[in-house]
Amino acid sequence: MYKLIRPLLFSMNAEAAHNLTFSLLGALRHIPFSGAVTRAMFRTDGPGLEREVFGLKFKNPVGLAGGLDKNGEHYNELSDYGFSFIEIGSLTPKPQDGNPKPRIFRLVRDRAIINRMGINNKGVGHAVQNLRKRKPRTLIAANISKNATTGNENAGDDFEAAFNALYDHVDMFVLNVSCPNVTGLTNLQDVSFLSMITDRLLAARRHKTPYRPILLKLSPDVPAAQIDSILDYALAAGIDGIVAGNTTRSRDGLTASPEEIEKIGNGGLSGAPLHKRNLALVRHVSEYTGGRLPIIGVGGIMSPAQAEDMLRAGASLIEIYTGFIYEGPGLVKRINKALARKKDFRA
Repeated sequence: MYKLIRPLLFSMNAEAAHNLTFSLLGALRHIPFSGAVTRAMFRTDGPGLEREVFGLKFKNPVGLAGGLDKNGEHYNELSDYGFSFIEIGSLTPKPQDGNPKPRIFRLVRDRAIINRMGINNKGVGHAVQNLRKRKPRTLIAANISKNATTGNENAGDDFEAAFNALYDHVDMFVLNVSCPNVTGLTNLQDVSFLSMITDRLLAARRHKTPYRPILLKLSPDVPAAQIDSILDYALAAGIDGIVAGNTTRSRDGLTASPEEIEKIGNGGLSGAPLHKRNLALVRHVSEYTGGRLPIIGVGGIMSPAQAEDMLRAGASLIEIYTGFIYEGPGLVKRINKALARKKDFRA
């Protein structure tokens, strides 16, 4: 069915197609039994697929990466397609419009997307209202960041405000310090800035129950030595895990013409060309930490085989985003069915 729908969606501006799709998901919410039908078609769970990571129980290893359900508006409808967890956001304390349009572009031959959305979202308050109104049917990870107007020296204020507002409504947190589409944000990956943020969140968590895991989202563009410094800090500080990784500024390996790339301009690249790079990042994190930091592997997973590669490289869980757009919602089921068939991936 998706093969019939995709050409229509791909004939539209990418952001318009996204908005239309989410409007349809919102409409489905009001149709009796639509969720049950979707779950019957797409969910594949079972004891062999279950995972316990970060002290949380996941029905299967596949989650939806941050950036699709930016405002926490459709996590239940999306979970019906088989995801065991949904990462909402990135969310900032105050609403922000993001970068000027157009700001998201498809590279169809490369099965890739370039976006410079700029963390557009309606703010944590809007997400909290949604989470209160519609009880999540799946685990929720809140991806949080600072507002673009907040200087890096005050970033800790924004992260702590978002953390406190969302704490009672989500299951875990992902700290986005690596988005390439907000000026200066990637500088927060420097350990001096990073510790300023995470030390405050770790201190705040000591006074809260229940325990919510805190993960760092890393960029594949960071030099290896800096990655190692971040990992040393994460191990020492008590960070619970790593999301590896984010989008990349690199344009290596694309078949799109230089003229097409130049016309699109700046932005983070996701999709198939990113897979090898983020796979190497997952492997490095796993080997460097000796498996002491659980990893969510994300980046260019377009097939069950690539999902298996991420797990073999050391990921405990995986996330998809661009693969969901290019391959359709059936990708989640295909991945879980493939994992269920193989003994080395069974819990």
